[in-house]
Amino acid sequence: MEQQTFFTILSLSYLIGSIPTAYIIGRLHGINIFEVGSGNMGANNTARALGFKWGVLVWFLDGTKGLSAMLLARQLVPADQNSAAMILAAVAAVFGHNWSFFATMITGTVRGGKGAATASGTWLLLVSPVIIAVAVMLWAIIVAATRYVSLAVLTIIAVVSMVIVATALIRESDPIYVAYLLVPIMVFYRHKTNIRAILSGTERRFGDRAQT
Repeated sequence: MEQQTFFTILSLSYLIGSIPTAYIIGRLHGINIFEVGSGNMGANNTARALGFKWGVLVWFLDGTKGLSAMLLARQLVPADQNSAAMILAAVAAVFGHNWSFFATMITGTVRGGKGAATASGTWLLLVSPVIIAVAVMLWAIIVAATRYVSLAVLTIIAVVSMVIVATALIRESDPIYVAYLLVPIMVFYRHKTNIRAILSGTERRFGDRAQT
């Protein structure tokens, strides 16, 4: 991959990932998502602040960011470089969501989301619909059993990421897919406070309303 193409994919994917969809949806409803609940610009905080359907919409839009970045990257390189371009775009889009340029400009401090929804959008080009369906069912089972949305999210992010890398290495013997492991690393890092809260039993549970 040419250096110019590499940086073009990296930059565009980062900016796509940086679009603060939860902030935009919140502003349309008269709230600043950075000032309610956890202050996170993600689907879970949006659902707590505005209702379940708006949280689903933010998840969908954030997922579209990951998918769009990968589709764009694929168009910028020859066919034999598609895998490298898409993995680069996936990582950059999640990084952009987690440490958003636009959210930082809006708030004056480095802000972003936690990357799970954006990561899930990348799955549409990396795993079969069956794997995605199993991941959704696993998410539902964990939420039903524990009411911890963050625990369910982290579990499916870890499982699907490992499936993506393992499948690619076995079927395609393409080591570039190992770089995809940066995605769950970023997601887990951004969820570090949730992980501590789960371990201490203080994590918010599904259905809890955000504090305004």
